[in-house]
Amino acid sequence: MKRIYSNLLFKVFIAIVLGILFGQVLPESINRIFTTFNALFGQFLSFSIPLIIMGLIMPAISDLGRGAGKLLLITALIAYGSTLFSGFMTYFTASNIFPFLLESHVETAGQIADSGKELTPYFSINIPPVLDVMSALVLAFVIGLGLSFQEKSNLKLIVKDFQKIIMQLIENVIVPLLPLFILGIFVSMSFNGKVFSILSVFISIIGVIFALHILLLLLQYVIAGVVTKQNPIKLLITMMPAYFTALGTQSSAATIPVTLKQALKNGVSEKIAGFVIPLCATIHLSGSIMKITACAMALMILQGMPFSFALFSGFIFVLGIAMIAAPGVPGGAIMAAVGILQSMLGFNEDMIGLMIALYIAMDSFGTACNVTGDGAISLVVDKITKEKIVA
Repeated sequence: MKRIYSNLLFKVFIAIVLGILFGQVLPESINRIFTTFNALFGQFLSFSIPLIIMGLIMPAISDLGRGAGKLLLITALIAYGSTLFSGFMTYFTASNIFPFLLESHVETAGQIADSGKELTPYFSINIPPVLDVMSALVLAFVIGLGLSFQEKSNLKLIVKDFQKIIMQLIENVIVPLLPLFILGIFVSMSFNGKVFSILSVFISIIGVIFALHILLLLLQYVIAGVVTKQNPIKLLITMMPAYFTALGTQSSAATIPVTLKQALKNGVSEKIAGFVIPLCATIHLSGSIMKITACAMALMILQGMPFSFALFSGFIFVLGIAMIAAPGVPGGAIMAAVGILQSMLGFNEDMIGLMIALYIAMDSFGTACNVTGDGAISLVVDKITKEKIVA
């Protein structure tokens, strides 16, 4: 999985470079082929998103079960609270910074849009989804929660098989085609003159998000330090091996052994660390929600789309649930978010393509933030439970 995602990052980079080049030098008749592919792939992606949501979320919730009792509830609430805190911190920061930071880019985008120079597909095929996104999300939550109380269930076996099918769909079809989809997006932007404005926006967004990552980790460990009465800076420094390992692996799951080892060095009991760290690798996504929230707001500002606290509040609450199985598959977080971006924020196919490109470009840092924050949660849970695991 590490190899899949590392190759994906490289392919996305090449796709962006080739897309810029093709849009400038190839004739319109050739570039329309890429636009036609994007129209077809966009329809297939829209069809797949509700299935992906159900395939990832149903087994993830059903696997939580009820056997871990209070410890599970405490850990899940703290992890979800941390994810929500990150999302809302990002919203308030971005809503105050991005309008000024991106003001010149909005004007440029408007001028380009007025030029009317756009690529159109040769043809398109409408592939309506079997369920809308919100229906799929609610249905997945209801079925997953119901199965979590079932000791033995044939439906749970079916859900597991469905999960395997969806993971094969993501890993063998959607992920391999994403670079070509992003290539088509950048061909279109290069052709109509938007690309350099977009790239400068990328750089600005990445800088802000990286600064927010550092701030979030400091806040998480200040809280952990206050709760455990330890030096927060020392605690954070101890977790740095996990941070840098996650930068390389780009996977919360693959980093679990290192995260566990460093949590133990911070004084977390072996039983609590052994339970909390693997669980948080699946349900704690403070870094991921930060990237998606910031990028979504930036693209909405760039497109002149209105946004509000009420709109993003619902988006953040739903996204925090939808991403709980995201670390299990390459691109899982952004795949889980695509449907919500479309249904709640009104994103079109081009905006989805840009979101995917931005997300993949920053994936290492988001994963590292998730993993390092897991260590802070284990400290807090250890203090609250006082090393008592409820069987």
